[in-house]
Amino acid sequence: MIFLLLISIVSCNELEQQAIKHDIVDAPINTNIVHKQGQTIATRFAPPKGYTRQDVSTNTYTTFLRNIELKPHGTLVQLYNGAEKHNKVADAVLRFDVGKTDLQQCADAVMRIRSEYLFSQKKYDAIHFNFTNGFRADYKRWQNGERISVKGNTCSWIKKAKPDSSHETFRNYLDVVYSYAGSLSLSKELQFVDDIKSIEAGDVFIIGGSPGHAVTVMDIAVNKAGEKVFLLSQSYMPAQDIHVLKNLNDLNISPWYKVEDINDVLETPEYTFKPNNLMRFKD
Repeated sequence: MIFLLLISIVSCNELEQQAIKHDIVDAPINTNIVHKQGQTIATRFAPPKGYTRQDVSTNTYTTFLRNIELKPHGTLVQLYNGAEKHNKVADAVLRFDVGKTDLQQCADAVMRIRSEYLFSQKKYDAIHFNFTNGFRADYKRWQNGERISVKGNTCSWIKKAKPDSSHETFRNYLDVVYSYAGSLSLSKELQFVDDIKSIEAGDVFIIGGSPGHAVTVMDIAVNKAGEKVFLLSQSYMPAQDIHVLKNLNDLNISPWYKVEDINDVLETPEYTFKPNNLMRFKD
């Protein structure tokens, strides 16, 4: 049990050690892009001039992401213990709870957003994640009353409860996943995106391992030349509110990032990725 837990948190622990070496403070916002009264991703953030969101079907992951509710503009990112996040890297805070324990960290936020979408669509069979030891944690089994027993590095299912489809029980399932999965295990479940120019909402920039990190592509907008901009969200270490990241490299379009600006690296406020770190959930 300790072995699994250590693997899942070590990458984010090292991230925190890196982050506290510098301070990231508030940066001015572009009011042509950031609409303070907007209550969702789509209504809070207008695309940069010349870019537009593409129409998508109602029940898609893209539509879900665009309609995620946000806390009021100016809300500060809080840690699981109620303390304020030191680095001011957020342009918005998502309304997903962080929980009362230090669990929902880096890759966990990616899994949270994806599984909330599947839960909202009642695609319960599609909600499953692997622990770092390879054990597959299917939500459907949890929903049916089974629970996961962890002894050393061995996991097994045990019938312990009545079937329950409530969101509270779903959140309990996620907390167990957060305890034993992480960027390393999640990266093995995703597929590589060959060309960053084909980036889509719901894609994930992820480096699995120690250190490792993961951020979710929340939305995409395109101009007439076919060039794309995108929004990113993350959680971090210690567990904290999921938040939309600022683009400190280009405050004129922040929080959007331009694909064309990414050559060798994608610099986010607290982590640096490469174009070949872009991955996608398998259908």
